[in-house]
Amino acid sequence: MKRIFLFGWLVALLLGACNGKSQPSNNPQVSSLSQQSYSSQGNGIPVVASSKTGGQVIYLTTQDFINKVFDYRNNREWKFKGARPCVIDFYADWCRPCKMVSPIMEELAREYNGKIDFYKVNTDKEQELAAAFNIQSIPSVLFCPKDGRPAMAVGAYPKEEYIRMINQVIYQQKQ
Repeated sequence: MKRIFLFGWLVALLLGACNGKSQPSNNPQVSSLSQQSYSSQGNGIPVVASSKTGGQVIYLTTQDFINKVFDYRNNREWKFKGARPCVIDFYADWCRPCKMVSPIMEELAREYNGKIDFYKVNTDKEQELAAAFNIQSIPSVLFCPKDGRPAMAVGAYPKEEYIRMINQVIYQQKQ
C-alpha cells in the first residue's frame, strides 16, 4: 500500500504542474493564445537536430519579451518579432516540475542552436507578462513559430514530447 501511494505521488509530481498566481489577461488575443495546450498522446518521436555547443537558454524580462518576441501592450494581433522561432519556458524558482523541465530546455537549446531561440520567464518577477499570457500553472511552455500562431503546453513533459511539439508547432510537421 505504501509503495502504491509513493508511486502515485511520484507520477503526480512528474506530470503535474504548479499552480501559478497570475491574473487573467485583459488582452483577448493573448488570452486565446494561452488557452491552447498539448496532450502527450503522440506516438511518433521525431529525430532531434544534431547536438552543437553554444546554445543556451536566455532569461527574459517583460521589456525583453516586448522587444524580442511580441509587443502585447500595443498589439492585439500576434506579430512575432524574432529572427528565429522560439520556445519560452514560464517558470518559478520554487516549482519542482519547473526544475525538472529546466535541464531539458538547456539540452534542447544546445541541440537547436542557431535554429530556435530558447527563453525563460520567471513568473514571480515578471508578473505582468505572466498575467498577459494567463499563466495559471507552471511550467508553461510557449512555442512561437516564425510565421503562424504560437501554442502553449502546460505541465512538465519528457524531452521527446517537447521535440514533438517543436516539430508540430514550429516546423509545422504533422505527427
